[in-house]
Amino acid sequence: MRSRLLPLLIVLMAAVLLTLGFPLAISVAAAEQQRLVIDRIDDTARFAALAQSITDTSPDSEERRRTLQTDLELYASVYDIRAGVFFRDDRALAKAPGFWTLPAEGEGRTAFNEALLGRRSHDPPQVWPWRDGRVVVASPVVRDGDVVAVVVLDSPTGEMRSRILRTWLFIGLGEALALLVAVGAAVRLTGWVLLPVRTLDAATHDIAGGRMRSRVAASAGPPELRRLARSFNEMADNVEDVLEQQRAFVADASHQLRNPLAALLLRIELLALELPEDSEEIAAVRTEGKRLARVLDDLLDLALAEHAEADLQLIDIVPLAAERVASWRPMAEREGVNLTLDGAPAATAWADPVALSSALDAVIDNALKFTPAGEDVTVTVAAGAVAATVVVADRGPGLTEAELERVGDRFWRSTRHQNVSGSGLGLSISRVLLAAGGGSIAYEHHAPHGLRVTVSVPRDLPGS
Repeated sequence: MRSRLLPLLIVLMAAVLLTLGFPLAISVAAAEQQRLVIDRIDDTARFAALAQSITDTSPDSEERRRTLQTDLELYASVYDIRAGVFFRDDRALAKAPGFWTLPAEGEGRTAFNEALLGRRSHDPPQVWPWRDGRVVVASPVVRDGDVVAVVVLDSPTGEMRSRILRTWLFIGLGEALALLVAVGAAVRLTGWVLLPVRTLDAATHDIAGGRMRSRVAASAGPPELRRLARSFNEMADNVEDVLEQQRAFVADASHQLRNPLAALLLRIELLALELPEDSEEIAAVRTEGKRLARVLDDLLDLALAEHAEADLQLIDIVPLAAERVASWRPMAEREGVNLTLDGAPAATAWADPVALSSALDAVIDNALKFTPAGEDVTVTVAAGAVAATVVVADRGPGLTEAELERVGDRFWRSTRHQNVSGSGLGLSISRVLLAAGGGSIAYEHHAPHGLRVTVSVPRDLPGS
């Protein structure tokens, strides 16, 4: 979520800064040019005052014209500005430099024509730093209410454009600094907002993985998210209480039923003494009684397995698998099944030795039950990059696709195997024990016939 929220905040803040920065940059350029125009208008007013007193009939007009020419030449040499006073018919009264003439078109001609109408130049086109333009300012020379000449100043803009560019550079640096500060603030803000979300996600993942005691630690963040974290902890407490009550009920019920069942079986044995030894009814009652006792024992084991925490240790699972194979080999020989161990010479992983042993016992027991005499049951140990596995493959009848989806469910047994001893809880207990330590158990077909069961335990410590 942070990778999506943070770019959104940065883009929004960058858009705000650009929205403010562009008008500021434009206004800076306009202000610099306006300052230049006002300065040139003041100069044109001074030259217009000098040219106003020059007439063809005045005896000292020639002297005044030479004075005006000298001022224009000095002005042009000092400021590198083209300056001139032109009559209405474009004849020059005085100008500097001498080669300069009024353009026939363009900005200079536009400013001259406006001045002929009695208006001073006030809004020449904007010159940008990347454009090598000039600013032309013109003011009318008025005598007796008539415009008799026009003062024209044609100014270069290199210095003005440099000032604009420097100011823009400062604006850009300021915006970049503001953006960095905004990014830092956005990082802190998103971290503050999403901290309860991250802790909530971690606690949810732990509970989904079977660690029911995981809770959301108190942390900073918006009040709404802190309230959500407290509500989550309350919900987790209630769920844990309900599950604990269920486990306690199963354990208590299994334990309490064992004594009446044992007494019932004892009375059945006493009754059997008064009946013929080959009575089929007594044999059936004995079988069902023993089966019920086994179911109660398995229910108690399941309740204890769901309540117990895994004692994880870094072990080599090869010797453990070899020990379980050796324990089951006498039964395999009695059933005429060839039980073998194969695979890697060593495979270290994090596992609860008791839980892994119980799971292997349940899987190997099932494999031997359903494998016909003369067939093979192979136990293979392998060490992968993420998990170490123990694969038990048999050559029994196998399971259908529908049965594969249900194998491992509590009390589930295939309709084809109802006559085989068992309670349907062995694999369920194994799955619970393995899941407590981050392990798993999976089932698949073993071509051409049979079942392939894979017991996996993690190579790295879960939660590290």
